Amino acid sequence: MSVRSAVQRDSELTATREMFYNEALGDALRLEMERDPRVIVMGEDIAEHGGAFQVTAGLLDRFGPTRIRQTPISELGIVGAAVGAALTGLRPVVELMYVDFSGLATDQVVNQAAQNRFMFGGQARVPLVIRAQGGSGRGNAAQHSKSLEAWFAHVAGLKVVMPATPADAKGLLAAAIRDDDPVMFIEHKLLYRTKGDVPAGEHLVPLGRADVKRPGRDLTIVSWSRELVFSLEAAETLAGEGIEAEVVDVRTLVPLDVATILASVRRTRHCLVVHEAIKRGGYGAEIAALVAEEAFDDLDAPPKRLAGLDTPIPYAKHLERSVVPQVEDIVAAARALTS
Repeated sequence: MSVRSAVQRDSELTATREMFYNEALGDALRLEMERDPRVIVMGEDIAEHGGAFQVTAGLLDRFGPTRIRQTPISELGIVGAAVGAALTGLRPVVELMYVDFSGLATDQVVNQAAQNRFMFGGQARVPLVIRAQGGSGRGNAAQHSKSLEAWFAHVAGLKVVMPATPADAKGLLAAAIRDDDPVMFIEHKLLYRTKGDVPAGEHLVPLGRADVKRPGRDLTIVSWSRELVFSLEAAETLAGEGIEAEVVDVRTLVPLDVATILASVRRTRHCLVVHEAIKRGGYGAEIAALVAEEAFDDLDAPPKRLAGLDTPIPYAKHLERSVVPQVEDIVAAARALTS
């Protein structure tokens, strides 16, 4: 699958090259480590092996074991050590192999990383990035396929980023590393081998700025991560039926670019929020509520959510596919909303 990024409005593009999503992340890490000697990387299998999804491939040879820190299999220990490193002046980037395992480090993420700046009256900073792989589609079953972004979006003091394209993955990771607050950076495991044009050299995408990936007049589809890719495919199908869908990629859930979402909804008068996580308590409810509260008089229909079923992710591929929104599901929901 090839994902072509929309025209970037976050930096001037003088040169681009086609890269895989995982390569774009690795490029961001390399550039930030070259730029700032305080940046270190920590995690399981990130050194000689290059990470479970090859994001850190080649970094050990370039930067050595002092800055590419291979760790034991202990999410609590990894994040705890990284919080301490951040508090004492480093800028650690942690890789958790699957977001499902983040629960093992909950105290360090929720009570330490996210709260220290507040607890110390602004005198402490925790410039920590926690990279984690989320989502379904590889037949990894229930313990390795969750979408847990709503958990972290509920934590005050924690930023949440979920890029959908290689260019955004590079730009958002660089911005997250430079941020002085802890960032939960969640990458969908089926996006790693998608391709797109990526700016060469330094590339920053500001946190808290959504992107209209496809303009339209009849319907706003708000999404992120892999479902954003599905939404773009659905928009092409809908266009063939005379329904022009505008596709908004939130890119960062926290901070959320409410203004871009509301401006789009006020133009199209319809809003469909699409995400892979289960519908109950999902982040789509937050967006739908904001649209209803702030743009009620501009709507021709209530905002709708399309999300995963309230069930653990099955192991069998055909069942796995059936419990999260697919392109055809988005098309059907958009038809119903605009009819």
